[in-house]
Amino acid sequence: MPRQNGHTYQALVAAPGFCIGVRCDEHEIHALEYLEPCAEVLPKNALATEAVRQLRAYFADAGFSFALPLRPSGTAFQRRVWEQIATIPNHQTRTYGELAKALHNAPRAVGQACGANPFPLVVPCHRVIATGGGLGGFARRGGGFMLDVKRWLLAHEAC
Repeated sequence: MPRQNGHTYQALVAAPGFCIGVRCDEHEIHALEYLEPCAEVLPKNALATEAVRQLRAYFADAGFSFALPLRPSGTAFQRRVWEQIATIPNHQTRTYGELAKALHNAPRAVGQACGANPFPLVVPCHRVIATGGGLGGFARRGGGFMLDVKRWLLAHEAC
């Protein structure tokens, strides 16, 4: 199985300027991870095959809606944040402050929960931006490669 960043992936999917590593078993997606550009690796099981199909469908059509079985993870608060993020419609964004207000919590806590999201794209944390339209962070990083990915995703969705 392919390994990168110390993880074993059941598939690697090339995207414009980045790659997505799929970690799963036969029943649940464990994580989707943004990686530096790399060669694709064919899926190693049926669920990885379906994840690759859905990821490619999203890259072809930003309006695509994911339907993948996700392994329960995170704290109760993180799950609440991810549930809120999952309700953000395609082609729209919300600020960390808006989510924090809806959850009766602090924007920083929302940002930390966004950074811990193991299922980016399916739980579209890229749609959460800073007040005033700034990007904020992405995947626990404040700059560089990951913000380039966030910029591409927002442009792809015409946000």
